[in-house]
Amino acid sequence: GRTEPWSTNFDIYRVPADGNSAPVNLTADNAAWDAQPAFSPDGKLLAHIAMDRPGFEADRFHLVVRDAATGAVRFTTRDWDRSIAAFRFSADGRQIYAVTEHLGQRPIWSINIKDGARRMLTGPGSVTEFDVAGDRILFAMQSLTSPVDLYLIAGRAAPRRLTEVNAARLADVRFGEPEQFSFAGAGGEQVYGYVVKPWNWEPGKKYPVAFIVHGGPQSSYANTWSYRWNPEFYAGAGYAAVFIDFHGSQGYGQAFTDSISRDWGGKPLEDLQKGFAAAAERYSWLDRNRACALGASYGGYMMNWIEGNWPDGFRCLVNHAGVFDHRTMYYSTEELWFVEWDQGGPYYDNPAAHEKSNPANYVSAWKTPMLVIHGALDYRIPYPQGIATFTALQRRGIESRFLFFPDENHWISKPANSLQWYDEVLHWLDAHLK
Repeated sequence: GRTEPWSTNFDIYRVPADGNSAPVNLTADNAAWDAQPAFSPDGKLLAHIAMDRPGFEADRFHLVVRDAATGAVRFTTRDWDRSIAAFRFSADGRQIYAVTEHLGQRPIWSINIKDGARRMLTGPGSVTEFDVAGDRILFAMQSLTSPVDLYLIAGRAAPRRLTEVNAARLADVRFGEPEQFSFAGAGGEQVYGYVVKPWNWEPGKKYPVAFIVHGGPQSSYANTWSYRWNPEFYAGAGYAAVFIDFHGSQGYGQAFTDSISRDWGGKPLEDLQKGFAAAAERYSWLDRNRACALGASYGGYMMNWIEGNWPDGFRCLVNHAGVFDHRTMYYSTEELWFVEWDQGGPYYDNPAAHEKSNPANYVSAWKTPMLVIHGALDYRIPYPQGIATFTALQRRGIESRFLFFPDENHWISKPANSLQWYDEVLHWLDAHLK
């Protein structure tokens, strides 16, 4: 329907398998997002996850357990300040196993349906998938230093690793060592970040820095593996990597996640500035004067915002699929619900709110060299945003380069393109930091 671009109202329907009657909407009373319906093993309970606020796709997903026959709510996790990404029933139906972001990790929890008691079942790392059979939980987990492998929890035993899929490929690979740290960010609140040493780290030496800003913006750049934005790539090229879970990130309570909405250029920038300062003070081997900032999506927006509002922060910037102008972004994106929630409603109703954090208004202060990257099939942040960024840089005489992928969308998903992406980014960093 035509409201799809500005609606997050997904519903759950019960549909008879033989088609003898019409589907029934079980969540018609909730105008926000309902998802992931699952029956308990005995078929008596129906569970799903739900948001409360229509139009906000980064709202907290809480668990709802209903009587399958009547639809009456039996249990919820409204009292738990974590957003559930996925869940499964235990074999006896008494527990729910759930995955959430949590302080820079992504563990599995057990939740007792009777009393709500919760217990974390996995340690550091990010669980990507899991399933339950009897008293066993099979799950896939990855971390900053390990691509995904399979693990098993049998009964109440500790998790046990089952596979080493990439053992042969990684036998001669030396990863940079990651370490999590925290500091007092915007408003004095505790903010977390990570620093990753270069693979060839030696005491007494200083190393250039790749300062990575995550997208979303309501996400977490945490203890996980990625084939698009992997800190170990920079560590492998002799750089230290630093990244901050600024205000707006997930896994630190919903109020923390909410705090970025209508404040894209405020608290997050303050967190990045304070986080980099805290990291440089704590890790003396970081060369604060040889640093490049990089980001995609919201992270790309932040590169444009840094250009005008932190102009002396970095020697160079890398902007992948970043927002340049909030006005044209509003009238061209496929995700109107996103900009309407995060920027304060439709642009025509509240232009001042959109303009408050609009990078296009600060181009006169730009001076940092920037690599701009965009894909022609990006409908979330359409590629004219990248062209506009590059035009502003070129017109002001700022060293800049535009890398354009005619066959990519908001991400770089094709292997050969990914190789080119990494090659271009590394050459850009080397040219300015080495």
